[in-house]
Amino acid sequence: MYRSFGAPTERLRLETLALPPVNPLQIRVAMTVAPVNPSDLIPITGAYSHRIQLPAVAGYEGMGRVIHAPQTQAQLIGRRVLPLRGTGTWQSYVDCDPDLVVLVPDTISDLVAARAYINPLAALTMLDAFPVAGKQVLLSGAGSACAELLGRWALEQGAAKVQGIYRSESRVKRLVACGIEPISIDDLQTARAAARESDLAFDALGGPVGSSVIDAMRDGTVFVGYGLLSGQSIRPSRTPRAGYRRFHLRDTLATMTPGTWQRQFLRLWQALLHTELPPVQLFAIDDWQSAVEQALRPGTAKPMLRFDRAES
Repeated sequence: MYRSFGAPTERLRLETLALPPVNPLQIRVAMTVAPVNPSDLIPITGAYSHRIQLPAVAGYEGMGRVIHAPQTQAQLIGRRVLPLRGTGTWQSYVDCDPDLVVLVPDTISDLVAARAYINPLAALTMLDAFPVAGKQVLLSGAGSACAELLGRWALEQGAAKVQGIYRSESRVKRLVACGIEPISIDDLQTARAAARESDLAFDALGGPVGSSVIDAMRDGTVFVGYGLLSGQSIRPSRTPRAGYRRFHLRDTLATMTPGTWQRQFLRLWQALLHTELPPVQLFAIDDWQSAVEQALRPGTAKPMLRFDRAES
């Protein structure tokens, strides 16, 4: 939980609170695992303070088992689910709206299911909005989980070529295995040449790299800004020739009906069944600070919080 904004390692505290009474209209989930993503940490800094009410529990995704459900959904008790779009997931128990709880198929492992929301849903939604068939695609922040999925699935959807600008050398082997042509963030000449040839760019970094990419793109191309991992905004040196499009998953979710939400996950489960996600490292919830510190270091395994307690 955080009660003020600032550096995550300084503002987060592990607290023990009384478990509130069950709301008979909601589903209560005993959490099993929850990943630590950049998108979990950025709000703690105060970047989105205008839409966050303190105190707040961190975490946007994760997986657990249902321990209480309304009578009409009693069949969910004991099932693995994703309790999403409610309170923070970095806690032992999460209450959520029955219409939004996502049932996890038996064919999907815990560690894949826990990561099925933020990055996979964003990648799927962007590819729906910006078709890639026959196009040359450039990714920045290509070592990130979302960018990797964008590249993998873009190739499956018929992209002519996918190139990726990476920060950590440890990601190169994986990018090549995915079919993504790697470009070092330090090789700006090659990155600009790739931008000039690209029809579509998905930028997760912002800052100097994103600005350099959009500067180099041709007329009639599209630049999609979906993240600011650099902590800096796009500042082109001139009016861009590429069309700039901003993408935030929350904007899409704001108008998504529960039915569409559930159908998107049916598509995601099929896609994830044949997609190898990057490795993870598990941390007990008591060791949350080590997990957060690892998430802040590029090139490390995805940290995942583990909740060990008797479900009741």
